Amino acid sequence: MDRVEFSQIRRQLGKTQSQMAELLGTSLKAIQSFEQGWRKIPVHIERQVLFLLAQKNTRDRAHEPCWTIERCPMEIRRTCPAWEFHSPNLCWFINGTLCRGEPQASWEEKMKKCRKCGVFRSIFSTPKT
Repeated sequence: MDRVEFSQIRRQLGKTQSQMAELLGTSLKAIQSFEQGWRKIPVHIERQVLFLLAQKNTRDRAHEPCWTIERCPMEIRRTCPAWEFHSPNLCWFINGTLCRGEPQASWEEKMKKCRKCGVFRSIFSTPKT
């Protein structure tokens, strides 16, 4: 996640920098540094920001489960944490998910794949009105 995306998500959440700092349990200075590009956004902050936006975006919209979109066979579903924890729209968030039958490694590698995925894009896209 880069500084521009972080700032855009903060605005989508309707939060000031100060409110965002409180929400994320960090300092106002850290939020300002993320948005100015002075500090790299830590993985735990990126995950939490995306989680909050996903919760906001999926609250009023129905989404097909990831395993339906990706057409995962039952033998893969049974071993996938998204299936196990009944979290079909959080597959991008949960470590160890079996995207296309393969476990995902680091958060950075996982996010490279997730950002291209229809499941992720359906959650983070702006709804058509």
